[in-house]
Amino acid sequence: MFRKLALIVSAVALTVAAAAPFPASIALPNDFQPEGLAVGPESTFYTGSITTGDIYRGSLRSGKGAVFVDAPPGRSATGMKVEASAQRLWVAGGFGGHAYVYSTRDGSTLANLVLSTGAGTLINDVMVTNRAAYFTDSFRPVLYQVPIGPGGRIGSPRTIPLTGPAAFIGDFPNLNGIAAPSDGHVLIVGHSSQAALYLVDPRTGSSRPLPLTGGALTPGTPDGILLDGRILWVVQNFANQLVKIELAPDLSTGRIVGVTTNALFRVPTAIGADGHRLALVNARFDLGFPPPLGPGAPPGTDFNVVQLNKP
Repeated sequence: MFRKLALIVSAVALTVAAAAPFPASIALPNDFQPEGLAVGPESTFYTGSITTGDIYRGSLRSGKGAVFVDAPPGRSATGMKVEASAQRLWVAGGFGGHAYVYSTRDGSTLANLVLSTGAGTLINDVMVTNRAAYFTDSFRPVLYQVPIGPGGRIGSPRTIPLTGPAAFIGDFPNLNGIAAPSDGHVLIVGHSSQAALYLVDPRTGSSRPLPLTGGALTPGTPDGILLDGRILWVVQNFANQLVKIELAPDLSTGRIVGVTTNALFRVPTAIGADGHRLALVNARFDLGFPPPLGPGAPPGTDFNVVQLNKP
């Protein structure tokens, strides 16, 4: 009888543990200075350091994690996306003009891609489709395409000059977040200073506005974006807001249907989805932009990833 009771108690304990809520806040190493975030299979998340290029990998379920990629000196990490089918993590390389591809199995560098050279470049964010990866540049009116060939072969980068409203260069940071359906027939890019979303033809670089009803984005704050079916999530960093936009079936128009605030938001910059949950990373740019834009956050600053149910 006692053995049977013990088995019942053990089973109940396992059920309770399995049903335990995912932590609302996951601590990152102090001074990590993150900016991008990506979510992969089995509730795994990745975030990268602007200042060192290191990649931190953790579990959204348990909150545990560690530095996964100890990047060589000179690298940086901004936006990122997981290519689950190929077990790869694509990372925008910030002011260095590079992009990096890492194995999600062992953290090894699979590719070091030169997208742009010279001063005045900021490879900010990335989107991966079935046939290519696309990167934004916050200082130049271009996108960068890296073809993905048969067997997942990584091709040579090409520059896509933009025409139309997405090509506008104004106050920093201009083009920022990027999203797309899996077939990549159209790209959605966010323009921070214009507080606008644009649709871009990936073949020609021509762009047109994505009109919004139901409200407006806040100038200077739109950052990371995520296409989730017909919902487009837009992170508004300094406004500490998450905007929910319902898109038309052809993605040509959108309607703002909700704006979420959260006491844990501390200048969030990127977003990923994990089932019915969303994860955002706090960059804390209010404490200082990292070099070369500023001195960075003071030594000892804490950073974290925030989780919430989809509103």
